[in-house]
Amino acid sequence: METPERRRGDNLYPVTLETQLGDYSLNLDVPAGVWNPTPHGIHLGNMLAGMDFSGEHVLELGTGCGIHAIIIARQGAAKMTLTDLEQPILDNARHNLAKHDVTCPTEYVLADWTRADGGPFDALVTNPPFAKSGKRYRRYFVDTLILDAHKLIRPRGRLIFVHSSMADIPKSIDFMEQNGMSVRIVAKLRVLSAITTLKILYTSRKWRRFPVAIRFRMAHTTSV
Repeated sequence: METPERRRGDNLYPVTLETQLGDYSLNLDVPAGVWNPTPHGIHLGNMLAGMDFSGEHVLELGTGCGIHAIIIARQGAAKMTLTDLEQPILDNARHNLAKHDVTCPTEYVLADWTRADGGPFDALVTNPPFAKSGKRYRRYFVDTLILDAHKLIRPRGRLIFVHSSMADIPKSIDFMEQNGMSVRIVAKLRVLSAITTLKILYTSRKWRRFPVAIRFRMAHTTSV
């Protein structure tokens, strides 16, 4: 049994992870090759535990072991669509949701980042890659998320995501505002070991220049 505070190495080793998110106690089976939740993910999970998803169809990009999906379901989601790059990862998420008695109708979809079908969704939740993005341009996943959100989220829907200071949070806020979104930070967490600040932003996408409205939450949580 392991807690998030004791994780080590490259984060891809097998573990049974025990953690508390808000009022929810989770016991997750994470096999080798599936990314273990990081401080970013734990912080996002804590924020999700205080949000209301009642009646919403929620898309999570990169569900991993399913840690956030369990919380989203507990917070009232009517339906979930969970994506990841490989079928074994989705199979692990399905296992953990079943282990925690999640009954919310859930679709598991192989998809590469924002290339997900099935919308528009009421809310989009994600923890964008930063340190191990596989891209030379560190902001790749954040920028594409902001640019493509309107394709995935219904007018006045929500985008909720974590943002690390390693990828220039003020730049993202400015970029979101340029794309017609109003933004506010809803939570912050300083991770001393990584010398980084994690923020959750709430952005209300009012589409000042366009005849639609969306909300975004960022830096752990962003609302579109």
